[in-house]
Amino acid sequence: MAIVFVPTPLRKLTQGQSKVEVPGQTVREVLENLERTYPGFHERLFEGEDIKRFINLFVDGQEIRTQAGLDTAVGENSEVSIIPAMAGGLAEAEPRLPK
Repeated sequence: MAIVFVPTPLRKLTQGQSKVEVPGQTVREVLENLERTYPGFHERLFEGEDIKRFINLFVDGQEIRTQAGLDTAVGENSEVSIIPAMAGGLAEAEPRLPK
């Protein structure tokens, strides 16, 4: 089974677990099985049939968008990481010139 690393904002779906074991031979199958076991992932990860643009998925350190997307192969001991994009924060103040 693949190990899925769950980001902090989604851990309430996995009863606080940071990683869970999920069967599947492709990313799509892993995510379908993740949804069956821990309902709520689909609505948080998908927009229609595609992964939301601000969600990045990695299989063994490789981003799936640079591979076969949701059809990217997942091995028996693969690590699947769900990485939501970070945004926000304070704008950098304009640098002060010395007087």
